[in-house]
Amino acid sequence: MSTALLVTFTVIEIVALVVVLALFVILITHRLRSIANALRQVSGGGIIRAIQGDVFLVGAGAAILNRKLNAIAGALPAITQKAESLASQQTPAQTSQQTPAQTSGTGWQPAVAQDPVIKRS
Repeated sequence: MSTALLVTFTVIEIVALVVVLALFVILITHRLRSIANALRQVSGGGIIRAIQGDVFLVGAGAAILNRKLNAIAGALPAITQKAESLASQQTPAQTSQQTPAQTSGTGWQPAVAQDPVIKRS
């Protein structure tokens, strides 16, 4: 190939590269402008203040919910012990009489009477 042809291809390649880079810069500029407009609308419209108010309310409610959930979690061991003691107090005759009544039509079966892994104390 001749030198002139190689120089021409090189110039065409450089021009194509510059055009592609210019297109990317234009696309990035449009994207940044749309982001700037969205941020201007959010900050100017009082949306941030409304969001802050909502977050404050959620924070106050979360503290109340956490206290109640901690109280429930603290009561669960006592409830479990009470349920296990009630199950262990039943005689086998009571258990066999209650099982068909509890399972009729629902498909539910008590875990204590059916599961051999659960140990009664």
